[in-house]
Amino acid sequence: MPKSIQCLLILLLCLGCTKENTETNPTPSATNYFPPLTGTQWETKSIASLNWNQGAVQPLLDYLELKNSKSFIILINGKIVMENYFNGHSATANWYWASAGKTLTTAVTGIAEQEGYLNINSKVSDYIGAGWTSLPLAKENLITNKHLLTMTSGIEDITNGDDVTPASLKYKADAGTRWAYHNVYVKLQDVVAKATKQTWSNYFNTRLRDKIGMDGAWFDSGNNSVYASTTRSMARFGLLMLNKGKWENTIILNDNYCNDATTTSQNINLSYGYLWWLNGKSSYHLPQSQLQFSGSIIPFAPNDMYMALGKNDQKIYVIPSKNMVVIRMGDAADNINLALSDFDETLWIKIKSLYQ
Repeated sequence: MPKSIQCLLILLLCLGCTKENTETNPTPSATNYFPPLTGTQWETKSIASLNWNQGAVQPLLDYLELKNSKSFIILINGKIVMENYFNGHSATANWYWASAGKTLTTAVTGIAEQEGYLNINSKVSDYIGAGWTSLPLAKENLITNKHLLTMTSGIEDITNGDDVTPASLKYKADAGTRWAYHNVYVKLQDVVAKATKQTWSNYFNTRLRDKIGMDGAWFDSGNNSVYASTTRSMARFGLLMLNKGKWENTIILNDNYCNDATTTSQNINLSYGYLWWLNGKSSYHLPQSQLQFSGSIIPFAPNDMYMALGKNDQKIYVIPSKNMVVIRMGDAADNINLALSDFDETLWIKIKSLYQ
């Protein structure tokens, strides 16, 4: 294991032992605002109107700029409370979501299921054919779409990196018996394309992107399918998930699937849903590790928070108890990292200084 990852594991183990956040703020009663699907109009809400601490704003902005951020947004009830750009970035510039975009695949898989194109409990090979791995057929047939959503496919996760060609998808354990962070989830995009008889991008655009006014597009990066968009588009998706799949009065994704996606999905990594990370659980696992750590992933953040986390600190934080969405895009806060880093903890200390 690389030394940088070992250091990260040790640090997060220590953080996991921190006293759990017992915050129990009620969900704000205000109805969520949704920006128009086109144009740049987006209503705002001031720090003063929320009775937040204005003195905590500049230290937060200084920290974000110091830590290589490109953009930062806070929404409360759908309205923009903070929107800031750094280091030459702008509101019209695109940036990659990295693994935070996994949650887009989660959403579109759920949409395809509710439209009757697929069943997440069916085996992957029902849609993309046998031989999509190098596993014995009996073992390959154990892998369902839900196993890909929950990172429990049982496929070897280290030896071949992100490669998802059949030769690189090798047996490690029976599906459902082992949690391991792996790029094999991207096969869900093939499942959706085959099931709907459309390209992945076309189905994504018509069923999700265009319906909530997002911009952006998918592009291939090595073995990965990566999404890039403006920061506001990332915030739109966060707002959709805060509102349990509804955009104003339109159901984009049903709330039962949203609830399943953002709660514990299996009994191995309690802090993982359907490609969403979950805060406030009693234990968690990390990418490229089989170690189990005690406590919440980000002890200083609200316990009900769920997170889309990507390489180099791409973040969507959704906090139902505060009707809040927080977005951060940029380069790695410190060294190149995977989904999680100590940046999350320090950032949340500074965010909480705004409202405590």
